[in-house]
Amino acid sequence: MTAHAAECCTIPVFRYALDRWEADKFRLLLPVSASGDAALQDALRPLRANGKANLEMVTSREDGQKESVLMSSKEGGPPVWKGDMDVKTLAELLDSPARSEILKKILAGDSMIWVIVDSGSPQDAGEAERIEKRLKFLEQVASLPIQDPNDPDSQLGPGPPLKLKFTTLRLSLNDPAEKLLIRMLAGPAAEEVGGGAFAAVVFGRGRVLGAWPLAVLDDTTLEDACMFLVGRCSCRVKGENPGWDLLMNVDWEKALTQAGEMKTTSAETAPPVPAAVMKTPEVVTISASAPVPALPEGREANWLWFGIGGAALGFLLLMMKRRP
Repeated sequence: MTAHAAECCTIPVFRYALDRWEADKFRLLLPVSASGDAALQDALRPLRANGKANLEMVTSREDGQKESVLMSSKEGGPPVWKGDMDVKTLAELLDSPARSEILKKILAGDSMIWVIVDSGSPQDAGEAERIEKRLKFLEQVASLPIQDPNDPDSQLGPGPPLKLKFTTLRLSLNDPAEKLLIRMLAGPAAEEVGGGAFAAVVFGRGRVLGAWPLAVLDDTTLEDACMFLVGRCSCRVKGENPGWDLLMNVDWEKALTQAGEMKTTSAETAPPVPAAVMKTPEVVTISASAPVPALPEGREANWLWFGIGGAALGFLLLMMKRRP
């Protein structure tokens, strides 16, 4: 029965993940000394319990630990970050300009965001252009599964309109503001990426499907990843699907509800379409032209007698021609 229900779901993978897959939590291990920083504790307080970020915090019981450690949401992976923790560092761990842009694109309804991380070399630039060109082609030829609004297994959650859109975001490999994001994007594939230029595809609530070196990401691999994400969600269990999550400071339920409300408001407040576009029937009013001047008094009768006289004269001429 479970397999049958999964087959009946027509929601594409990228939207099913956005609607239903909660982001896996990162783990922040804090040293005991961090408890003495009042400003840091004030910044950490909103993140505890039901905080927006997919982050849980634990204070180390080891006296020898001096640094804070951020562990990935993917179990068994190496630490994402190590260092001294303060209010500024905490803000950089939670968000960055590129993550804000990714969030904006997701809430706008983009199907997936291909983040291209390159060194700025001509070779990397050429590979990035090739990927962008291929994605434009795939967006034109791909199609979403047909949605049945009456199917209880295929109901969309609150959020942006369902649409097909492949977008890209370019990052510099040496951008200091995005170092943490770049490490998270590489994730378990960091060894394969090897610290060089790569591309990773993000969807759902900051989920990364995979990361590939630019030289390895050929057209076939690009197409397979895109078609998987726009295809029907055949497995509803998040853990049985490939990928890992990014650390994002977002209240997804609230953000998606607001995105849905904006969609409704936009439809209701859309400006009227001009009549020339709507092709509405045009009502034509025919008004009388300037009135015909009245004939001088008595001329109407004169015209009448003139007509009768002309007819009589014509009759007499006809009879004279018939006489022998």
